[in-house]
Amino acid sequence: MPTAVQFDRTGGPEVLELRDVEIGEPGPGELRIRVDAIGLNRADVMFRQGTYPTAPRFPSGLGYEAAGAVEAVGPGVTGFAPGDPVSVVPGFPLTAYGTYGDHVLVPAAVTVPRPADVPATVAAATWMAYVTAYGALVEDGHTRPGDHVLITAASSSVGLAAVQTTRRIGAIPLATTRTAAKRQRLLDAGAAHVVVTDDEDLPARVAELTGGGGVRTVFDPVAGPGVETLARTVAPGGRLVVYGSLDPRPTPLPHAPRLPALSTRTYTLHEVTTDPQRLARAVEFVNAGLRDGSFAPAIDRTFDLADIAEAHRYLESNAQVGKIVVTVRH
Repeated sequence: MPTAVQFDRTGGPEVLELRDVEIGEPGPGELRIRVDAIGLNRADVMFRQGTYPTAPRFPSGLGYEAAGAVEAVGPGVTGFAPGDPVSVVPGFPLTAYGTYGDHVLVPAAVTVPRPADVPATVAAATWMAYVTAYGALVEDGHTRPGDHVLITAASSSVGLAAVQTTRRIGAIPLATTRTAAKRQRLLDAGAAHVVVTDDEDLPARVAELTGGGGVRTVFDPVAGPGVETLARTVAPGGRLVVYGSLDPRPTPLPHAPRLPALSTRTYTLHEVTTDPQRLARAVEFVNAGLRDGSFAPAIDRTFDLADIAEAHRYLESNAQVGKIVVTVRH
């Protein structure tokens, strides 16, 4: 019988249980896939804790990202056949679908072909990170070749994808990390410079690195009062993009006479994944980067599906650099 991770109440990693489940046949617009690898995301933790914008419905599954092969095709679905290697792109409500299982139903609209030479573990570490970076840094053309981009919390999978995306469009990635322990790994990943925020004054250091001009774009998953400091690094006409809420405190709208003219916006990858035309552009951009080697998803550590609670504990430790991937035995 298929197995899936479910939980009956919000809380810590201990609420996650691996259970036998009935999957059934895919409905209209759906695929059933055999899962070989699952990508973990911060949204999974927030959903489990009950702090995500959408509340779980119990018993609840979870998970946005997976890679495997098609097992069955639902009515009305074209372009897929049993046996096709595929990846699942985040683009659905966690209350409707989930990828934490050995066989799952997923919407065909957010399932993409996986090249046979791309391992499932790599594919499971790709789409959340690179589509998030693509939508914020490429889709609207605001960030241009030669611009400086400040990437905060840069050791996350999205942060590392943003470093590589920035380089691919000819811009200059400046990465931040709280401690010096991750500095060299960020430089090795492609950051032009790394600012250690526990030790350095961020606006002063950015001014030094940009010749006083500031950055064209800030790409920030933290939010909270710290955006006031980030705003001081932005060049006139630049943009502060907030794509997460790791700091649960209220996020002010930066505004003071001393600040340059800047725009601020919130962003989520669902702006891309729920729009077929934008998603098609994102898929082409990401696949091109994978083909030419400019994109190389960083996998920090893998866990077995049976150890999902331990994988979540590790994710919450913030010790990783890059993606945590769960593998599935068949």
